[in-house]
Amino acid sequence: MAEKEKPERIGIAYIYTTFNNTFVHITDLAGNTIARVTGGMMTKHDRLKANPTVAMFVAKRAAEEAKEAGLTSLYVRIRAKTASPAPGPGAHSAIRTLSREGLKILSIADTTRIPRGGPKKKGGKRGRRV
Repeated sequence: MAEKEKPERIGIAYIYTTFNNTFVHITDLAGNTIARVTGGMMTKHDRLKANPTVAMFVAKRAAEEAKEAGLTSLYVRIRAKTASPAPGPGAHSAIRTLSREGLKILSIADTTRIPRGGPKKKGGKRGRRV
């Protein structure tokens, strides 16, 4: 007798990492929130919110809530602060923990916003004269 395969339920994990905090927000494909956990919910020390260890606990709790809701696979979207050179320290450990918790990761995309021009710099036509 073959084991009965349960249908694959897919969700999206939005991981927002700064150098001050880590957010993991898991939704279904329609955008309904399933789990939203932050570093501040895991630790009482402000300085530890962006720590990779705390990011691991954040992702672990979010993964547990997602599995309770029946999700089996995730698309991961990482976002960092705008114009930041790289995501914060918690991004890598959060993704690793999600996969370790038994959720299949289908793809990882970087959705960090990039400034393209932006508002006019102050200083007038001839620039800032020193």
